[in-house]
Amino acid sequence: MKIALYQPDIAGNVGTILRLSACLGVPCAIIEPCGFPFSDKALKRAGMDYAEAVEVERFADWQAFAQSAKVEGRRIALMSSKGSTSLFDTNFHPDDILLFGSESAGVPEDVHAACDLRIRIPMQPRFRSLNVAVSAGIALSEALRQTGQLPMEKTP
Repeated sequence: MKIALYQPDIAGNVGTILRLSACLGVPCAIIEPCGFPFSDKALKRAGMDYAEAVEVERFADWQAFAQSAKVEGRRIALMSSKGSTSLFDTNFHPDDILLFGSESAGVPEDVHAACDLRIRIPMQPRFRSLNVAVSAGIALSEALRQTGQLPMEKTP
């Protein structure tokens, strides 16, 4: 399993998602350009020292990322408020990539069309969307649960 962020706008959200990735043991891909200078300083506040524990891949653009996913034989599962399938009706594979769009614009239509799955998190109809970091936590937890990849907690 892997998280991918398409042209993220907000360093705090990226830091939070890197912390999520560290805690759940999942790598994170950043598809550039970012809407902020991608640096340790920009991510430190939300990601704290967790960001150091995450395998981060950076891609210059969508084409480089999509080519990498194809070479690795991974499905790209776009999380989108416009998704056609509910998160809870999706059958995840252990090597899926969960793709999240930028906070301001989501993903362009060509990226939307290129994804293997288009998934939405059910919510009340009068609301537009969840925060991207909250969405990542919900979706990644469900995907890891389904595929038996949630970290096992050790009892003292």
